[in-house]
Amino acid sequence: MSCCAHGVELAAAIGRASSQDEIALASRDLGNGSWQTSLSVPDMHCGACIQSIEGALSQLRHVERARANLTTRRVAVTWRGTAPPDMISALAAVGYKAHLDEAEDRSFDPEMVHLIRALAVSGFAAMNIMMLSVSIWSGAEAETRQAFHWISAALALPTLFYSGGVFYRSAWTALRHGRTNMDVPISIGITLAFGLSLYDTLHQGHQAYFDAATSLIFFLLIGRTLDHAMRQRARSVVRSLLRLSPRGATVERPDGSRDYLPIGEIEPGMAIILAAGDRAPVDGQVVSGSSSLDCALATGESMPVAVAAGSFVQAGALNLSAPVRLMATARARDSFLAEMTRLMEAAEDGRARYRRIADRAARLYSPVVHLAALVTFLGWMAASGNWHNATSIAIAVLIITCPCALGLAVPIVQVIAARRLFDAGIMMKDGSAIERLAEVEAVCFDKTGTLTIGTPRVDLRGVSPGALEIAAALARHSNHPVSQAIAMAAPGGAGRRLDASDVTEQAGLGLEAHLDGRRFRLGRASWALGMQDAPDGTVLSCDGREMARFEIAEALRPDAAETVKLLRHAGLSVEILSGDRPSAVAGIAKALDIEDFAAGLMPGEKVARLAAAKAGGRRTLMVGDGLNDAPALSAAHVSMAPATAADIGRSAADFVFLHDSLVAIPVALDIAHRANRLVRQNFVIAIVYNALAVPVAMAGYVTPLLAALAMSVSSIIVVANALRLRPAGPTVEKVASIPVERMSMAAAK
Repeated sequence: MSCCAHGVELAAAIGRASSQDEIALASRDLGNGSWQTSLSVPDMHCGACIQSIEGALSQLRHVERARANLTTRRVAVTWRGTAPPDMISALAAVGYKAHLDEAEDRSFDPEMVHLIRALAVSGFAAMNIMMLSVSIWSGAEAETRQAFHWISAALALPTLFYSGGVFYRSAWTALRHGRTNMDVPISIGITLAFGLSLYDTLHQGHQAYFDAATSLIFFLLIGRTLDHAMRQRARSVVRSLLRLSPRGATVERPDGSRDYLPIGEIEPGMAIILAAGDRAPVDGQVVSGSSSLDCALATGESMPVAVAAGSFVQAGALNLSAPVRLMATARARDSFLAEMTRLMEAAEDGRARYRRIADRAARLYSPVVHLAALVTFLGWMAASGNWHNATSIAIAVLIITCPCALGLAVPIVQVIAARRLFDAGIMMKDGSAIERLAEVEAVCFDKTGTLTIGTPRVDLRGVSPGALEIAAALARHSNHPVSQAIAMAAPGGAGRRLDASDVTEQAGLGLEAHLDGRRFRLGRASWALGMQDAPDGTVLSCDGREMARFEIAEALRPDAAETVKLLRHAGLSVEILSGDRPSAVAGIAKALDIEDFAAGLMPGEKVARLAAAKAGGRRTLMVGDGLNDAPALSAAHVSMAPATAADIGRSAADFVFLHDSLVAIPVALDIAHRANRLVRQNFVIAIVYNALAVPVAMAGYVTPLLAALAMSVSSIIVVANALRLRPAGPTVEKVASIPVERMSMAAAK
């Protein structure tokens, strides 16, 4: 062995050792000798990829399991031992580059940019070649026909190499490693159509089918681009959730000094100074200080929670009032917010099964079509000995059986359904959601912000104008939601103006002011009245005597009761899953006559209940709006959120309704059921078309030109059938009567 070769091998060995050290440092200790490593695999894009990746990793020694996530393009590998197995090399051996998954800025998506460019090139070429083909079909002169053929070839060539490269690269990677995927038969088909067209052009033939090759690439790229966009949307939900976690925190050392540490360096036992307006970086316990926290991320409860020494704080909770000192009880990767992220990713894994089924169907369909074309070619070669004629008939079989009608059966109905939903003020964000919505058997509602508007409402019955004036004057000096509700409840902005120096706010308790020698307090009853056993509530007191008691309630969304009745009439069960207080949830359930409800649920518990329903064979529609609902919205069979929901809630949901009324839910269900019937009809049309067309084409009665026309006619029939989608019923008319301005205002929120 030469010194140069030995040096290359030594460098490679050092590189592998360095890589293994990095993997060991980045792996998570699961306890009991098990570790988990998360790898990014950018080239994973279909069900066959998942099988190859999981299979290659599972064969490694010490690997317990490997779980690939198609949406995030990551694979989680669980292994045992003191050193990680060589996972990077194992994946490279089956054609996949992998690296450690890192938190990186993925706002720029180069793959999406490439897909859009490829789609633009193929669309431009397909439209222009089709225009030239019309002239040829209309009987152009020989010289004109030949010129148009060459122009078509010049337009098709960059389409084949640039736009078709998406399929060629994937097919070559699969074949090079001894496996196959759905891009292999696609690549064969477009190459064969282009090759024979180029041969006929060189020999001044009458027909060329560049239009068929470019159109096939164009339509296939539409599907690939939309699929990639849907996956990016799902990944953005997880990234949005991660952005709620601060990058670091101020840590107080034992000697009293303070440092700002990255969140990854915070260890249990460290003292954290959480200022007002900051989110808790990790789970912790309050050591000193008192404040009010917005815990909507965890519980969905609209009312702030008072905390003091000894209170537990979850990562992501927003400090509203005063600074507190926390003692970290968990690392960032073990915190509540990290668990929320894992729940989101796990829910997305479950959805990937639908995509795997679609991939399997495509892998079965394409080989059958190409086998039919091969049998046709061999049969005509044996019968006539004319390879050109045999190839032309085989191409006709390929074109006439091109699954355009079958491929349009679902997407075109989804497009029409999306339009009908939009007319009703409902945005559909995932095309497959309309199919899943038609299958639901139960509806689960979150309470705060979903069944209710979410903004606290003050009941002024029994409150005198004078007491309301003083309470409003105090309340204007606080950002607490209850204080703001009281200030807004004062008619015409009533209430005297007080200097900020006259009012002090006790974090987690209330507001205090001294007026005309008297002490006024607005806040917790026990604090305002100085009585530990006072009934809960918000009280205005004067020198310890109660002046007024404010009942805080939430307003039901318009048509909430009617919506529940309509859902029950449709045979669906209705349930409330909320993180709010049991008393608040019970009150709303009673008002809506809903018997099944659960309160005080954490996000993981909501997901567990939905998973239990799924395991029992019950498909569920989850309707929620809060940050804490995002994992449940992703885990449900299908999900919906109002436009007023948190950004993450809207991103995780499949549907977003733009107006206040809950009547959007039965409207969406009606459209989904009608769309589902049309999809089944389109499948029947596509199957009947292929059953009739294939034997005729194989018998040689169809030229490639007639095959292309027949394929177009079948697609037009499918589109025309989808256009019959028309929702009906009083609920649709009711939604249609809602002014556009109201829906626009709701969307703007």
